[in-house]
Amino acid sequence: MKKFQYYIPTRVLFGQGALGGLHKAGIPGKKGLIVISSGKSTKANGYLARVEEQLELAGCEHVLFDKILPNPVLRHVEEGAQLAKEQGCDFVVGLGGGSSMDAAKAIAVMATNPGNYWDYSGGKTGKNLPLACDPLPIIEITTTAGTGSEVDPTAVITKEDTNEKCGLVNEKLYPAISVVDPDLMMTVPPMLTAYQGFDALFHAVESVINKYENPMGEMFALKAIEYVARYLPAAVKDGSDSEARGYVALANSLAAYFMLCTSEHSMEHALSAYHPDLPHGAGLIMLSMAWHGHFVKNHACDDLYIRMAKAMGKEDASRAEDFLDLLHQLQVDCGVENLKMSDYGVTKEELPSLVENARESMGKLFSMDPAALSDEDVLRIYEESYR
Repeated sequence: MKKFQYYIPTRVLFGQGALGGLHKAGIPGKKGLIVISSGKSTKANGYLARVEEQLELAGCEHVLFDKILPNPVLRHVEEGAQLAKEQGCDFVVGLGGGSSMDAAKAIAVMATNPGNYWDYSGGKTGKNLPLACDPLPIIEITTTAGTGSEVDPTAVITKEDTNEKCGLVNEKLYPAISVVDPDLMMTVPPMLTAYQGFDALFHAVESVINKYENPMGEMFALKAIEYVARYLPAAVKDGSDSEARGYVALANSLAAYFMLCTSEHSMEHALSAYHPDLPHGAGLIMLSMAWHGHFVKNHACDDLYIRMAKAMGKEDASRAEDFLDLLHQLQVDCGVENLKMSDYGVTKEELPSLVENARESMGKLFSMDPAALSDEDVLRIYEESYR
């Protein structure tokens, strides 16, 4: 039996209407910085107003920071942290998708710690220093079902001048409270629903085939895989399907309860570091068939692929290839089987540089793979994925 540790301290409010109970959940402060994206949907759909109402019901003041990009960047972390300090905020609220939630965590770090955020990050130029001070308490309110940032201790931020997209992992980044309310996800467009759902799927899949998988984590991951496979096509087809939205939202959080990502994520982060308009989930979809195909062809973990195929609904699965067939069919069912890197400005000529970036920025994830990938293997996967 493998040894493992399990620690998830976040209080999760889950279900339709869950946001309405936030004011009674024990807000960890008196003045919050609300972090949202630079887009219009959070305000236009009334989500910001509802969160502000909840904070006011709890007797809390609030300040807004609304500049976060789809791939959050270092300069906005610094700006948001400065605003939090100037305004005397004692907690941070991330409202939106993974970008807003990750940015909220990073801002919470820099609102209390000296120096530059990259002092505490890894990657090529990061110093990987321990945090000098605890971050501000964090509340996460997710309006998407993809990243799992509402229950994990990770913040992924891009340093634009060096094209490093790196994750900071620290148990102090677990949110104090998270709200997972499917009512806040009904307006997500079909393609974004698909991208986010596949992101959640790959969190779970990579955790199962991970070299460090364990029975506790696998329990969450396999259930997440089951729910995404069963309900994501329905959520993509009809965004108002509350049952489908609810199960995909649950799958997303379950996947993040045990998230051990592999080099597939490193490779995608290299793509979107250079091409920030590329949605993370879309990049993962583009890489997925070639990436998993490599490990299936080399019989790296046939039994685990078979187990996941069974979770996806093929009860008589007996070959690792069954997983690939089901993965491709799920992409067809969600209308994302023909995504092209070239549509986001990626060129064949830059693929070798992406191999280097993936190793330098998030190289630790390669150690999680079920079998070692050489640089030649990584380049071949990029090339097979390129359209």
